[in-house]
Amino acid sequence: MAHTLISQSDIAPRGTTDPLVDRYGRTISYLRVSVTDRCDFRCVYCMSEHMSFLPRKEVLSYEEIETIVGAFVRRGVRKVRLTGGEPLVRRDIMQLVDSIGSRIGDGLEELTLTTNGSQLRRHAAGLYQAGVRRLNVSLDTLEHKKFAEVTRRGRLDEVLDGLDAASEAGLKIKINMVAMRGVNDDEIEPMMHWAHGRGYGLTLIEGMPLGETGIDRVDTYLPLRELRERLASRFTLEPSHHKTGGPARYDRVAETGGLLGFITPMSHNFCESCNRVRLTATGQLYMCLGQDSMVDLRAALRDGGPGALDAALDQAMLLKPKGHDFVLDREHAAPALSRHMSVTGG
Repeated sequence: MAHTLISQSDIAPRGTTDPLVDRYGRTISYLRVSVTDRCDFRCVYCMSEHMSFLPRKEVLSYEEIETIVGAFVRRGVRKVRLTGGEPLVRRDIMQLVDSIGSRIGDGLEELTLTTNGSQLRRHAAGLYQAGVRRLNVSLDTLEHKKFAEVTRRGRLDEVLDGLDAASEAGLKIKINMVAMRGVNDDEIEPMMHWAHGRGYGLTLIEGMPLGETGIDRVDTYLPLRELRERLASRFTLEPSHHKTGGPARYDRVAETGGLLGFITPMSHNFCESCNRVRLTATGQLYMCLGQDSMVDLRAALRDGGPGALDAALDQAMLLKPKGHDFVLDREHAAPALSRHMSVTGG
């Protein structure tokens, strides 16, 4: 059944256009939207092997997502990233991508996507046509057997073919690699050479204690400060001013000419400059990935319409915390939060 998306002109009243500024003076310009908690992989750091997914009736409709995105754009959000789960497994996802993409140049500056790459062969050309120009693709290993173990069900060849399709479509690609001691720490340099050799960026990410997944996060935790020192002893890392709107800090690797990013929520948090909020597939707005405080935008929209939605955004700015409280050691081995990464969106 086709979805009829609500356009900006359909929303009345239009509501306030005041910028979204939290109580610490940080302006919110970046919205991450999880369109589904479902995924065709079960990555060991993200999900448990036997996940229970949300009932479909609880998930925001495309019309509701579009209305919420419109409210954020009117109030100064300039970048929207679609995430999941795996966003490209949701039925008719290109309808939503096309609709949000039509806002580019009319308040919205950029629409991007985080994906595991499994569906890119089918959707890459459509994403580019809709206005998407950059993708983050999660890829933690180039070894077929290890890839199957980490994802629990993914096929590496399918992802590599999807990456080829994305490049053919003209999409710029950044590889996201969760660095795990004893799992893929021996592949960092090969992955960097492989990614940079294809014109991709590479960003390394520290594992975060979100949800029970079946992996020992203490044993596998690899501080990126340690990893950067290792890389700096073998390569020339030149600090870069490159920014994508997210939390990564970048170096340019002189020997490869490529960008190498580091996302360090555990060893060196980046909360002081946080410009992001996250909308779950069920309409809960989390102001911090590492805190449980949230505002229910689905209830606000369904019960009170656009005016109540604007009021809920104002409330969210008052609730946004200064930072997260992630701790990971043997005394704090349990997940900091019970919700999985796939629920909030990466």
